[in-house]
Amino acid sequence: MQIGISRERIFTMNSTSFISFIFVILLACTFGLYAQNDIVKKEFVPLVGQDGRDVRWIPTPYELVNKMLEMAEIKSNDYLIDLGSGDGRMVIAAAKLGAHALGIEYNPEMVELSKRNAKEAGVSDKTDFIQTDLFNYDLSKATVITMFLLPEINLKLRPRFLDLKPGTRIVSNTFSMDDWEPDYEDLTEENWDSWYTALMWIVPAKVEGIWKLQKGELTIHQEFQKIYGTFTSNNKTSLINSGRLYGDHITFSIDGTEYTGHVNSKTNMGGTAKKGISKKGWFAIRQ
Repeated sequence: MQIGISRERIFTMNSTSFISFIFVILLACTFGLYAQNDIVKKEFVPLVGQDGRDVRWIPTPYELVNKMLEMAEIKSNDYLIDLGSGDGRMVIAAAKLGAHALGIEYNPEMVELSKRNAKEAGVSDKTDFIQTDLFNYDLSKATVITMFLLPEINLKLRPRFLDLKPGTRIVSNTFSMDDWEPDYEDLTEENWDSWYTALMWIVPAKVEGIWKLQKGELTIHQEFQKIYGTFTSNNKTSLINSGRLYGDHITFSIDGTEYTGHVNSKTNMGGTAKKGISKKGWFAIRQ
């Protein structure tokens, strides 16, 4: 905006006119600054492949978002944490299913974009997004964790996942956790060149050690959700077969007897033992 006035005109102004003139100048400058700020504050639009702290941002296809949440069997009493939440689509989709959900994102512009997206979707009351480092955030309240990170980052996070409450579901877009095999794996109906695989792990209870079973002793070795070892009774030693954990649910067999049950605490577990048509209860106490 240009305001033209001659030098002679300025000198002939009275004080009131001069003050009015200065006010007009300041007002014009203010409007100019607002116009510049509008340009500077133009709404952030993320670019696929843009740099991030740990990985480049590539959004999970919506079909795979739905597949991952379906695999985790999201319910209204779940609390989901999405690691590297990007534009918030996973968090928003979980909230639409009734869950409360939190997005962890390092890029502050993505955090603000996610909040706007959640508001537009009508789920602001069930969602939150915070700007922080995913390696430093406490994950213990989560019942479900979702992620689209690189294998080496998954592996770095793995010890923290294994310390979570048994039964916590960890769901990943495409990338695995090395020798910790997923409990479930599924594909979307439409397979693109990439990003169509959902993998889920259920955090297993920790049962490695020696347990006193009725009329004998269990020695259990554990590799993630798989267990093996021996049962010793009356100087006879038998192998533990087909041992597996799904959260706190445990199954194994000994000499044709199938054991199913739950790990009730760090020190006791029990359930039902079945052989043929015969059933009886069992319990074990950690030594």
